[in-house]
Amino acid sequence: MISPQSALLARLLQTDTPPAVNDMPSQRSCASRIDVVIPARNEEACLPALFAALSRQRLGRVIVADNGSTDATARIAADHGAVVVHEPRLGYGAACLAALAWIERQVTPPDVVAFLDADLADDPDGLPTLVAHLEETDADLVIGSRLRRAEPGALTLPQRFGSFLACGIIRMITGVRFTDLGPLRAVRWPCLQTLGMTDTTWGWTVEMQFKSALKKLRCEEIDVHYRCRHAGRSKISGSIVGSARAGIKILATLATVWWQWRRRQRAS
Repeated sequence: MISPQSALLARLLQTDTPPAVNDMPSQRSCASRIDVVIPARNEEACLPALFAALSRQRLGRVIVADNGSTDATARIAADHGAVVVHEPRLGYGAACLAALAWIERQVTPPDVVAFLDADLADDPDGLPTLVAHLEETDADLVIGSRLRRAEPGALTLPQRFGSFLACGIIRMITGVRFTDLGPLRAVRWPCLQTLGMTDTTWGWTVEMQFKSALKKLRCEEIDVHYRCRHAGRSKISGSIVGSARAGIKILATLATVWWQWRRRQRAS
C-alpha cells in the first residue's frame, strides 16, 4: 500500500517533469475559432510539408495570401484546402492586409488570427501553444520569440540586432518589453481590428507590436523554435541589401507610427 507521503512525493516529482508536446496546453487551443494567415511568394517547395504539419492541428480557416507568385504556390495551397487570396502588389504587409480584408468580408469572424510564414522556418507545431496562451490568460497579442530557441544559422546577426534595436525603442517609449519581431504570432481578432494596420512591406510586424503597446493591449511572448528555411532563399536575410532595406523600413515604420500617435494625442 502506498503511503500518503509517497503519493505526495510522486506528485511533486511529476510537476518537475516537462510535459510532452502532445500533453501541453496547446492541444486545448481548439475552443476558439482560429484563422491562420500565411503570406507566401514562390513557396511551392515548402507548402506540402507546411500543410502536412498544419493537418495535425485542429484549426479553422487557413488563408494563403499569394503575393504575386510565379510558381505553383497558389495551386498547391488550394489543393490542400486553403483559401487563396491573390495580392499582386509585392510586399509582406500587402499580402497580410489582403488576407485580413478577406476575413472581414466573412459572415463568421474568427476569435483569433494567427500569422505564420510559409518557409517552415517557423515551426507550425508552436502555433497551438500561442493560441492556447491567449485562451488561458488575459493576453491580447502573443509573439513567438525566436531568440533562445533558434537553431544555429537560422537568425542572422542583422536580424538579431534589428530586433534588439526596434524592441528597445518600443520599450523606451511604451514600457512594453519585447525581445523579437518574429512573424509567428497570434492576436485576438477584435484587438487586431482596432490597430488599423497599414504597412505593406517589412514594417508589418513592428507596426503591429508598436501599435499594440501604444494602445495598451496585453502583449506577451513565448519562446518558439526557429529553423533555417525549408527550401529556397529568404527575401530579406538572404542578402545584405535585403537586410539593410528591411532594417531601414522597420525604423521608418517606428518613426511613422510614433508621429501619427503623437499627432492624434495632441488633437484629442
